[in-house]
Amino acid sequence: MKVELQRVAPADIEARSMEIIQSELGERSFPAEVLPVVKRVIHTTADFDYADHLVFSEGAVQRGVEAIRQGCTIVTDTQMARSGINKRVLERFGGEVLCFMSDVDVANEAKERGVTRATVSMERAARLKGPLILALGNAPTALVRACELMEAGELRPALVIGVPVGFVNVVESKELLLTEQVPYIVARGRKGGSNVAACICNAMLYLASGNARE
Repeated sequence: MKVELQRVAPADIEARSMEIIQSELGERSFPAEVLPVVKRVIHTTADFDYADHLVFSEGAVQRGVEAIRQGCTIVTDTQMARSGINKRVLERFGGEVLCFMSDVDVANEAKERGVTRATVSMERAARLKGPLILALGNAPTALVRACELMEAGELRPALVIGVPVGFVNVVESKELLLTEQVPYIVARGRKGGSNVAACICNAMLYLASGNARE
């Protein structure tokens, strides 16, 4: 079987990918601030289901962009998500990315209390000063604890990215976030992941810096 490959210069591959995504989105329409995020998630996953499953509270992307420009801290629930976020761009604004999941004291406290490290990590996040974005792509317990802390008035993030993946309490944790009075970006259903959380952050970082991609 003969395979016909497209001849695309290395520098043009991403732009061509975005053109294909835009074409295959067909008649779907999105607000101008939301479209770059949707396209970035599809580009990362090659999964067009996200065009229907991503839910944005009003002004969520702009709130995230504003927080980035104010030098926010992004807290993730995996080291993988932390690694995938473009820290070079974030640092230009004075921000940083943190993940408490590997901290020894977090692991010890979680074991003593019989809770997950993700639960304790959200409690650590609640102690941080300044603008905060939560990028949660793995642990529904992180999302549930974040919601509890928000309800108690102990956590006030500028934005919550709720995209944990899996089967146990994943759907329920996302639906819980949708009831909170906080800016959010949620991938409804079972799909998500650390890569999705990171690419949503990156989409907003590129918007904050005035570039489609860096």
